[in-house]
Amino acid sequence: MVVVKYSDVVMLMVVVMVLVVGGGDGGVARELTRHPAVEEVVLCEIDEEVIEACKTHVPSMGCGFSNPKLTLHTGDGAKFLEETQEKFDVIITDASDPVVADEGEEGTKDGPAVSLFNHNYYTDMKNRLEEGGILCCQGENMWLDAKLIVTLVRGCRKIFPVVEYAYTCTPTYTAGQIGFILCATNPDMKLNEPVRVWDQREAAEMGLKYYNADVHRAAFALPTFMSQHLRTD
Repeated sequence: MVVVKYSDVVMLMVVVMVLVVGGGDGGVARELTRHPAVEEVVLCEIDEEVIEACKTHVPSMGCGFSNPKLTLHTGDGAKFLEETQEKFDVIITDASDPVVADEGEEGTKDGPAVSLFNHNYYTDMKNRLEEGGILCCQGENMWLDAKLIVTLVRGCRKIFPVVEYAYTCTPTYTAGQIGFILCATNPDMKLNEPVRVWDQREAAEMGLKYYNADVHRAAFALPTFMSQHLRTD
């Protein structure tokens, strides 16, 4: 369950409306609705049983579904993006791993979220962003999935003028780390710099336990091996 960094995306701009694809545990919705500039969060989760289970058994996260800012859709997020006419300031994909087959490997290992890790999906997201919008997608683990990350970043660079890779430490995720692919439609957007920096009093009032401006900037400081992978992409 990864919630500590997706919500940091909203620190980059003045946000009104956010779409979350996935996020069935409710944690991303919980964090997004803390932000005073977020007026509405639309969440599309394919598995209704996950939502109900988290409401019952993980109420500290499932409470995100009770916020009045949230509009919940149950169904395929990729299909929702294809069909909706709404536009969003931010789109966040909080998906499970794609489990894709290696290049040249026979057979398939595709998982249920594989449709959220391809060129068409990223193009659909761009088409549903407002001018100046940004997106953040689950970006795997650099220690285990560097080849896949490079492939995803390469594809995003063909669609968006600004693409960055960031990461955070998450004990509940494989190898204790999760990455994020962030894209901006505004070529002048500096994704590694928060637009809004809250002081300690404001952070305490919002109940922030992890995020601060230094953590935001540090998320983009990559180990040398990963920087080299992405530079030689």
